[in-house]
Amino acid sequence: MSCQLSAICFRATRPSDLAAFWSGVLGWEPADTDDGVPDGGIAILPPDAAGFGIRFLPSQEPRSGRNRAHFDLTSASPEAQSQTVARALELGGAHLDVGQRSEEGHVVLADPDGNEFCVIEAGNKFLADTGFIGALACDGTREVGCFWSEALRWPLVWDQDQETAIQSPSGGTKITWGGPPVAPKTGANRLFFELTVPAGSTVDAEVDRLVSLGAAHAADAEIPGEGVLLLDPDGNEFLVRRDR
Repeated sequence: MSCQLSAICFRATRPSDLAAFWSGVLGWEPADTDDGVPDGGIAILPPDAAGFGIRFLPSQEPRSGRNRAHFDLTSASPEAQSQTVARALELGGAHLDVGQRSEEGHVVLADPDGNEFCVIEAGNKFLADTGFIGALACDGTREVGCFWSEALRWPLVWDQDQETAIQSPSGGTKITWGGPPVAPKTGANRLFFELTVPAGSTVDAEVDRLVSLGAAHAADAEIPGEGVLLLDPDGNEFLVRRDR
């Protein structure tokens, strides 16, 4: 078996505050402290315990530019979209201008730490077979989309004009990459993937497999108590660790 996408991790100046925001927006509950979230971090988990969790890890690194990834939240109706936007604003979010046109149906917001996300209009066909988190929308090349398809063994559900998307065989959130040009990377990404190695395999074996697919070791590859930090073909950090 290949590694599993266990969490999307946010580097956060105030992890508990950011976790409270996203818990309120998504309706997810904090993970039990027995789950062993390290380093003062906190995690929230989806209600059905399927798919990935979201972890918030303490970081004092200053924000530099827009994130390379953001959530797209879906809406069952125009009223539901308005309710999601209102709930996010009540919890400390803010409207964000990223150059979107007035005729576009999605609403761009920022969470209390400045991380962008979109609330997508009802009737979006591409996200019709997903959940509330319809997509993690990423800047990235076709090469990185193909890498992650092989790494997670998720099929490509979109591959056109250098844009790619993958989705778990079980359904749920899609991960998309918009193709070139990709904005230059400045500093560590504020959002990154956390992968866990299933029973019967080892971190070293999985790292070797990922490197053979095009990953590279990061400069500080070992994270005490965590795992191994790698870079995907577009230079984005991701973590590989044993399952807790």
